[in-house]
Amino acid sequence: MKRITVITGHYGSGKTNLSVNLAVKAAQEHDSVAIVDLDLVNPYFRTADFCELFKEKNIKMIAPDFANTNLDMPSVQFDVEELAATEDHLILDVGGDDAGAFALGRYSEALNSYGDELEMLYVINQRRYLTNTPDAAIKLMYEIEAASRMKHTAIVNNTNLAGETTAEIIEQSAEFADEIAKRTGLPILYTVYPEDIAELSDRDDVFPAKRYVRTVWET
Repeated sequence: MKRITVITGHYGSGKTNLSVNLAVKAAQEHDSVAIVDLDLVNPYFRTADFCELFKEKNIKMIAPDFANTNLDMPSVQFDVEELAATEDHLILDVGGDDAGAFALGRYSEALNSYGDELEMLYVINQRRYLTNTPDAAIKLMYEIEAASRMKHTAIVNNTNLAGETTAEIIEQSAEFADEIAKRTGLPILYTVYPEDIAELSDRDDVFPAKRYVRTVWET
């Protein structure tokens, strides 16, 4: 993991669950870890839902004012530039489309200045109907880059069906992920597996993930 990790992806791609897992992993390796909720658009699955977990792991959680409320426009009242400069590791969970990525764009100059210390990961999920083809997934990726004025550095294949995810579902998505990687010139950094079936894969890029994000009917 780089010192600053930016996570993007479509709604339902699993980017927030990945962000939480990466924050927990970073907290095992660093003294000071912060996760920023920059998802100003999606009101359903938010890093701000995990306050107790972050407190237990000594992870600093920063969210917009009015996150998890019915207000339409939460406001950003924190300094991402300062967090990038002072935290051992910083993770930013960015909104799920180009509109959400505009919030990231205001910090693009400062973040891009970190060069090799920065990674921007695009999370794909072939089982999401709006991005279930390489064309659709790539189109959204470039829209996010245009809105944020930042470039992705790698792809994360997080193909899943929530609690119904199987190794077969993930394996079937490999061709989809490989095609996106080929056409964008980006490497596949992780192929995410639920932690209880991760050992079934012999891939070198497996990322075992705990399922923190739950649907409303599961909570």
